Amino acid sequence: MDSKIRKHLNNLHSEERDLQNQAFFYILEATEKPVEWAYEIWDKLVAGLRHKDNHVRAISAQVLCNLVKSDPENRMQKDFPALMAVTKDERFVTARHCLQSIWKAGASGKKMQKTVVEAFVDRFRNCAAEKNCTLIRYDIIQGLRNLCDEVKDEKIKQKALELIETEEDLKYRKKYASVWK
Repeated sequence: MDSKIRKHLNNLHSEERDLQNQAFFYILEATEKPVEWAYEIWDKLVAGLRHKDNHVRAISAQVLCNLVKSDPENRMQKDFPALMAVTKDERFVTARHCLQSIWKAGASGKKMQKTVVEAFVDRFRNCAAEKNCTLIRYDIIQGLRNLCDEVKDEKIKQKALELIETEEDLKYRKKYASVWK
């Protein structure tokens, strides 16, 4: 890992928000393609999913989702429950940032794809009592769309359409369906 990457990784935990945000965007861009240093930071990011600072939790979740393409040991299979737990974070913005990134983990291979789709289905079905249920469901449907577009698997689209049909409120059913138009 080069010194610039190391510096930005260290700044992900900075209390100075501008520095933290600059580091976050740099690392997100760097992890758009597979990287050799994923496992050097993996455990620290997994630990960050439970950090006291919600920004660190959100950053850790999003960077982990980007790093799954650099995970030949399939560590994400073991760490995925911790990642999904962030989708129920006490700070909704943190939960939402995580939820909007999880589809990337599913694009890393068939096994993770199955894990992500099953988790999305479960989360969609069981969020009805949550305060922001409609946003959660919309993000899930959008995540399924992103995953389907990335891996070209029509079964994902069918699963999303099945979930949409379970929505009782016609207004929201139409909103969710608009993702697929």
